[in-house]
Amino acid sequence: MAVGVAKFPSMPEIAGLRLGIAQAGIKTPDRRDLVVIEVPQGASLAGVFTLNAFCAAPVTVAKQHLAEQGSGVDSARYLVINTGNANAGTGQQGIEDAQATCRELAQLAGVKANAVLPFSTGVIGELLPMSRLLAGLPEAFSSLSQSAEAWSAAGEGILTTDTRAKGATRTLDVNGATVTINGIAKGSGMIKPNMATMLGFVATDANLAPEVLESLLRESVATSFNCISVDGDTSTNDACLLISTNQGARIEGQEALARFGAALDDVMIELAQAIVRDGEGATKFVTLDVEQASSRQEALDVAFTVAHSPLVKTALAASDANWGRILAAVGRAPVDNFDVAAITIDIGDVRIVEHGGRAASYTEAAGSAVMADDNITIRISLGRGADAARVWTTDLTREYVAINADYRS
Repeated sequence: MAVGVAKFPSMPEIAGLRLGIAQAGIKTPDRRDLVVIEVPQGASLAGVFTLNAFCAAPVTVAKQHLAEQGSGVDSARYLVINTGNANAGTGQQGIEDAQATCRELAQLAGVKANAVLPFSTGVIGELLPMSRLLAGLPEAFSSLSQSAEAWSAAGEGILTTDTRAKGATRTLDVNGATVTINGIAKGSGMIKPNMATMLGFVATDANLAPEVLESLLRESVATSFNCISVDGDTSTNDACLLISTNQGARIEGQEALARFGAALDDVMIELAQAIVRDGEGATKFVTLDVEQASSRQEALDVAFTVAHSPLVKTALAASDANWGRILAAVGRAPVDNFDVAAITIDIGDVRIVEHGGRAASYTEAAGSAVMADDNITIRISLGRGADAARVWTTDLTREYVAINADYRS
């Protein structure tokens, strides 16, 4: 189940970047579940990772290898991603398995083991089936390609409970040269990132200094992947990588950087929204706009309190205009000295709360009509300042419970 119709876009080539795919049978036979991404010498990479204390073994190894990178022949050259098994909660053996995966791919590619960054997604607490994973690496490596088909296959190859692959692309002109940004992501459940997305890989042919790449990634993640929630659970495996192959136009100067940053934000937000639209069991795509806050963090605190409320989410699932649940969630947000008389709450174009209670203009029929939509906007004005935040979330359905109750069976 997913909200709306989405078609994976045709991805332009990114100069110097290739993707390969294999069916390794890590969890399910005859499905794409192992992806290799090759980046050229001299590329720059930036990453953000989960803040979950039980971070997965591949997160630990990827962070270590990324920190060891220099430039040129010493830089990261390959990413390897498996689905079907998270390699999380697996102790020292999990670390050794992630390192062994890096060594095997490094041997195939003729690079050092720390030039490989590993990523995993799937069931937590089970050891990787290493014999099957390692046996699949030659197929993934030999299939490396720059084609649009390779991007589409890679998008499919990183999915778990997702119902569809998620991709986004943008192009822009920089001094007469075309710059391309492509991205793929996966995520459907266990979605409340505390840094990035579940897994996201975004690449550009632009020439960007490493420190600029790092800054762009963190700024873009803050308003995209860190502003989504399906169920309020932060995964052990969250990671988002931004790659510049540095084989295209140089991005420098305030105006060029601003235009590139805007295009990157578009890609990141499209991918983040695609995760919410494909939330496990979701039937609603919900935008939460919190305005007139005293700080952006305050606005986010209010938005996520509403987004994480099971009572609000189940009312959304039932298209039930039970506006009191939204009011109650706003009121328990971690904000000091609320003036409830200054707060207004709207669903779509229907005012539901003002002056501390139900809006005089509100009718049940109007509220029910808005709640019946697949795409719903809840707007909360706090009357406290000039800051704002936007968060995207889903409803909570019986299908979500069924998916997660049966996840390991």
